Amino acid sequence: MWFIGVILLLAGAGCLYAAIRQQRLVYAMMAAETLPVPALEQMRAISDELGAGGSFRKICEVVGLTHPGPHGLLRSELTGTECVWHGHRVQRRYKHYQRDSEGRTTVTTRTETVAEHASEAGFALLSDGRTIGVDHGGRRPDGVEQVADRFERSGPGSAGGGWLETLGAVARSGRDETIGYQYTEWVLRPGIQMYVLGEVHDATGSLVIAPPADRKHPFVLSTRSEAQLTASGRTRQRWFAWGGAGLIVLGLVMVVAGLVG
Repeated sequence: MWFIGVILLLAGAGCLYAAIRQQRLVYAMMAAETLPVPALEQMRAISDELGAGGSFRKICEVVGLTHPGPHGLLRSELTGTECVWHGHRVQRRYKHYQRDSEGRTTVTTRTETVAEHASEAGFALLSDGRTIGVDHGGRRPDGVEQVADRFERSGPGSAGGGWLETLGAVARSGRDETIGYQYTEWVLRPGIQMYVLGEVHDATGSLVIAPPADRKHPFVLSTRSEAQLTASGRTRQRWFAWGGAGLIVLGLVMVVAGLVG
C-alpha cells in the first residue's frame, strides 16, 4: 500500500508543478504589453539611431490578422487548402499478434505514427496597416482549423496506395497486420485573428516575433484572445492545484497506513 502512496505523491507533485507553470503563463500574459506594429517600428528606429542595428529585442504581445509571408500563400499537402501554415499526421492502425509460452495468441489493436510534418515557412501578422513576421519555431499554433480527419482501410486498391501499402506489406510479413491509416490535417488560413506573445527582434533585418531566446519567457501563438487564454489558464491552474493537493493527501494517508500496518 505504501508503494501506491508514493506513486500518488509523485503524481500530486506533478500536478502542482503543472499548476505553477499555468500560473506563470497567466501572469506573463497579464504583464506583457500589447504593442501595435508601428510602435515597434519606432522603437526599432530608436535602437538603430543608438547604433544597435540588428540588436533590437522586446518581449511583448502582438495581435493581428494572419497574412502570407515572403513565400506567399501555402497549400496543405493532404487537402490542398490555401493557408499560411499547415501540418498533418498519418497514423497506422494495426493488429498485433503475440503468442505466449503455452501457444495461446493474444490480439491487440495498436496505433503508430508513420508520418508527421508541418510547414517550416513563417507567416506574418497584419496590424494597423503594417505587417510583422511570425517565426512559429516549429510549433503548431493553438486553435488551428482541422480540415482532414479520415480513416482509410488498407488493402489492394485502397486510397492509401504507394509507400503506405509497402509499409502495410512489411507489417503483414511479421506479427502485425495493418488495418488502415488515419489521416489528420490542420491549417491556419489567412485573415484569422491571432494573438502572439513572444520576443520581437530585427536580427534578420525586418521585424519578427519569435520564441524568446531566454526560455524562461513563454511563447504563445493562438487564434484565441488573451482574455480567453487567461481564463482557460486560470481554470487549468485551479484543477491542477486541487487535483495535486488531493493526490498528495491521499498518498500520505496510504504511505502512513502502509508503514503502520
